[in-house]
Amino acid sequence: MLIISAALPGWAQETTIKGTITDETTKETLIGVNILVKGKVIGTITDLDGNFSLTVQQAPPLTLIISMVGYASKEIDISSSQPQPLKIQLVEQTLLGQEVVVSASRVEESILTSPVSIEKMDILAIREGASDSYYKAIANLKGVDVTSSSINFQILNARGFNSTGNTRFVQLTDGMDTQAPALNFPISNLNGPSELDVESVEFIPGASSALYGPNAFNGILLVNSKNPFDYQGLSAYYKQGLNHINGQPGEPQSAQPLYEAAIRYAKAFNNKWAFKINASFLRAEDWYGTNYSDLNERSQGDLPTNPGANRVHIFGDEVSNNIGLLRNVSSIQNTAQALGIGGYIASIPDQVVSRTGYEEQYLVDYGAATNKVNAALHYRINDKAELSYTLNYGAGTSVYTGSQRYSLSEFEISQHKLELTGDNFFARVYTTRENSGSSFIADLTGVRINDTWKDNSTWFGEYTLTYMGALAQQGVAPGSLGTIDQQAAAHQAARAAADQGRFVPGTAEFDNAAAEIKADYIPSGSLFNDRSRMYMAEGQYNFKNEIDFLDLQVGASYRLYELNSQGTIFADVDGNEISISEFGAFTQGSKTVMDDRLKLMASLRYDKNENFKGQVNPRIAAVFTQGQSNIRLSYQTGFRMPTTQGQHIDLNVVSARLIGGLPYYREKYNVFENAFSLNSVNDYIAEVGTGLSPVDPAATSKLVPVNDLPELRPEQVKSIEIGYKGLLAENKLLIDFAYYYNSYNDFITQTAVRKAPGPVYPMPANSDQAAINAVNAPSLLTPITIPGQENTYQTYTNLVDHSVEAHGAALGLTYNLPKNYTIGGNYNYNKLLTEIEPGFLADFNTPEHKFNLMLSNRKLTDKLGFNVTYRYQTAFMWESSFAVGEVPAVGTIDAQVSYKVKSLKSIFKLGGSDILNKRYFLNYGGPSTGAIYYISITFDELLN
Repeated sequence: MLIISAALPGWAQETTIKGTITDETTKETLIGVNILVKGKVIGTITDLDGNFSLTVQQAPPLTLIISMVGYASKEIDISSSQPQPLKIQLVEQTLLGQEVVVSASRVEESILTSPVSIEKMDILAIREGASDSYYKAIANLKGVDVTSSSINFQILNARGFNSTGNTRFVQLTDGMDTQAPALNFPISNLNGPSELDVESVEFIPGASSALYGPNAFNGILLVNSKNPFDYQGLSAYYKQGLNHINGQPGEPQSAQPLYEAAIRYAKAFNNKWAFKINASFLRAEDWYGTNYSDLNERSQGDLPTNPGANRVHIFGDEVSNNIGLLRNVSSIQNTAQALGIGGYIASIPDQVVSRTGYEEQYLVDYGAATNKVNAALHYRINDKAELSYTLNYGAGTSVYTGSQRYSLSEFEISQHKLELTGDNFFARVYTTRENSGSSFIADLTGVRINDTWKDNSTWFGEYTLTYMGALAQQGVAPGSLGTIDQQAAAHQAARAAADQGRFVPGTAEFDNAAAEIKADYIPSGSLFNDRSRMYMAEGQYNFKNEIDFLDLQVGASYRLYELNSQGTIFADVDGNEISISEFGAFTQGSKTVMDDRLKLMASLRYDKNENFKGQVNPRIAAVFTQGQSNIRLSYQTGFRMPTTQGQHIDLNVVSARLIGGLPYYREKYNVFENAFSLNSVNDYIAEVGTGLSPVDPAATSKLVPVNDLPELRPEQVKSIEIGYKGLLAENKLLIDFAYYYNSYNDFITQTAVRKAPGPVYPMPANSDQAAINAVNAPSLLTPITIPGQENTYQTYTNLVDHSVEAHGAALGLTYNLPKNYTIGGNYNYNKLLTEIEPGFLADFNTPEHKFNLMLSNRKLTDKLGFNVTYRYQTAFMWESSFAVGEVPAVGTIDAQVSYKVKSLKSIFKLGGSDILNKRYFLNYGGPSTGAIYYISITFDELLN
C-alpha cells in the first residue's frame, strides 16, 4: 500500500511515502527491496514484512526507483499529493543483459550499451559462485587472467603482461585504490570486504587511463560494497574446508583444515544516520613451493649434476663462486702445499659452485591468515548529499613472489576515507597506510643462515681444497682435470666436507639462527621495516542538472606517496625521506544522435608526476544500437608511471642489487663502468662451462658491453577495440565479442648488467689486452653478493627504439535454458606480436588460448541450486626477475551445490575448487596448488 502526505502551505515541503512490495508470482512480501528517489541520495529498504516508509523534503512530482537483484526494476511516478492505496509487485528477472554499470564511463549506463568491454558480478553471482571465494570466482569472467602466490594472494590481470605483482592493473574498493604504496599493485583482497558486504564487482579489460589515470593500463576492477542504508540487518557465514589432499613430496602428507568466517551488521536511524561493521578471518595451511628446477643449468657443463645450481624453491644457493678464481689465492696455495696437494692447483676447474641451500618450507611461514575489519558511518546531510567515513583494515600472513619469495608475516594495511556524494558529484580523500610487520625475504634468510654458520670465504676454501684432495685420491695426475666422472666425484666429496657441521632444519642451531635473522633488518638480516603511506584526493562533477544537450563530466585528482622503508626497500636511510607527487584532471562528454541509436563519447585526461613529463590521454568511442544489438568501436590510450620501486628501489636481493631507473641510482653505483649485459655474461659462462678458459676469445667474444640505457620514462599504450554485445533468440542468448589491438611505446622493462673490476676486451687485439682479460674476465663468472660490493645490478629502463605490439579477442556466450538452467562460456585469445630482444624481460606471461564453461541453476527447486565451472588454459612461457620457465597447460573444475532453508534465513553450500585435485601452478616460481573442498553456511536477515 502506498500513502502520500504533503506538508501544509507555508511549511517546508515534505512528502511521506509508504508501501508494500511483493513478488508478482508467489505473492510473498519481499525483504530488502531498495527504494530510491530519482535524482536524490535519499532512499530506504523494505522491512521484514515487505513494508517501507520514506519521507522526502519535496512535494510531488517524484519518481521512485524500485530495485532488487534478481527482479526487474520499476520506476513509479508520484504526481499527486492525494493518498492512494497501491501495491507494488516485482517480477523475477530472467532476462540477460539488464545490468547497470558505472565503471566504463564513470556514470550509470546499461551494460549492453557500454562503449568498452565490461563484465559484472552481482550479489547473486557472488553468492552462487563455485570457487571457494568470490575473489577467486572473478577468474570466470571473460578476459580475466589470474595468477597466485599464495592461498590468500591472487593477482588479476587482462590482455597480457601479467605478473605476480601487477602494476598495469588498478583495483578500486568503493573508489579507493587498493595498491600498497611500496609495491604499487593491488594486494589481492587482503583488506577488501568479505562476500557478505560486496554488492557488485565490475571488470574492464584494457586501457582506462583516460578516466582513471596512472596504471589503469591493462584494466580496472571495481569492488562496490553495500551501503548501510540499503542493506541493513545481520548476516554471517562460516566455511570449513580442506586442502593438501594427497600431498606431493615436500608437502604435508595429510589433509589440512581451512577455516573462514565473517559477520556483518548494518543499521539505519531515521533515514539520516547509518552504520555498518564487518569482520572476517581466514586460517589455512598455505600452498608450498616445491619447484627444485635449476635456474643455472648453463653453468653445468658436462657434469651429471650442477655444482652451481640455483634451484627455484631452495634458498641460500644463490651465493656462488667460480672456484677457478681461488687458484691465485695465497692461502689456498699455502694450505695445498702443506697438505701435499700443491700440484693440483692447476687442476681447479673454472666451475661455478653454489653454496648448499635450504628448502623453502623451512624458511617461510605457511600459516596463511587474514584478519579484516571494514566499517562505515554514513550521514545524509539532506536529500541531495551524503557524507561517509570508511575504514578498511587487513592484516595477516601470506607468501608473495616478487624478485624473490617474500614471507608477508603479520603484514598490515589500512585505508581511511572521507567522502561526500550526491546524485551528480562526489569528493573523497583517503589514505593508505602499510606496515610490513614481521615480513622478510625467504631467499635472504637462507643466505644469512649459511653466513652465520660459516662465512663464504671459509666454505669455498674448504670446498676447493677437498676437491683437489679428492682428485689426488682418485689418482688423477697433478695439473690434469681428470674425467667427467672423476670431477663429479670430487665435487660430491668437496660439498660433503664443506657442509660438515652445517645447521640442519629442525635443530636448535638452525631455529635460533633463523629467528635471529628474521628479527634483524635488511641488510644484516632479512626483515623489512616498511611504513610507507599514500594520500589521495579526488572529485567528479556531472553537469546533468545544468546541461541538457549532452552529458558532461569533469574530475580531478592529487596523489602523494611517502616512502618509508628505513633502507630495507628504498634508499631512504638516515632520515632521507622520499616522496612522489602526481596530479591529474579529465573531462568527458557524450551525446546520443540518430533517434538515440548512436552514442558518441569522448574524454581527455592530463596527468603529471613530479619526476616525469606530463601525459595526455584521449579516448573516443561510439556505440550503435539497433534493437537489442549493440556495436561498439573505441580508440583509447593508457599510460603507467614507473612504480615507486621502479623509480627508487635500492635493494640487495642476493642474485643482484635492484636499483631504480632514475639517473641518481645509475650514477650512485656507476653502473656502466666495465659493464656487460647479464644475458651475454650467461652466454659467456655457458662457453666456459664447456671447458674453455675464461680468457679464451671464443668465450669473451660473447660479452656485450653496456655503456648506457635509456632514461626511465612513463610507458604508453594505444588501443583500438571493436566489439558487439546483443541479445538474440527471444532475449535468451547473450553474445559479447571484442577484438583489440594494442601498441606500446616506451615499454618499461628490466635488464641486468654485471661489472668487472677493470676493463674486459671481448676480442683482445693484443697481448696487453689479453693480460688484462686474464685478471678481470674471470670475475664475471659469478655474482658478488656482499652488500656494498655487488657486481650485478638489475634496473628499470624503456625500450625506445621500437613499439611493442599485441592483439587478442574474447567471446562470451550465455544462454537461458528452460526451467532456470543457464549455460555459458567464454574464450580468450592473447598474442604478443613483437619479439623482445634478449636480455630484456617481456613479462607477457599470458596463455595464448583460454576458455571457461559454466552450467548452473540457482533454482533447481525452491531450495536447491548448483553451479559447475570448467577452466582451461594452454601452456605458456613465464618471465620474471625471479624465475623463467614454462607454465604447463591446465584444466580445472569448480562446483557447488546450495540448499536454502528459508525458516532459518540460511543457505548451506557444499563445493570445491579444482575438485579433481589436478596439481598445477599459475606462474613459474609460484606454489603448486590443488583442490580445496568446503562446506559453508550463510545467514542473512534479508534473505527472501
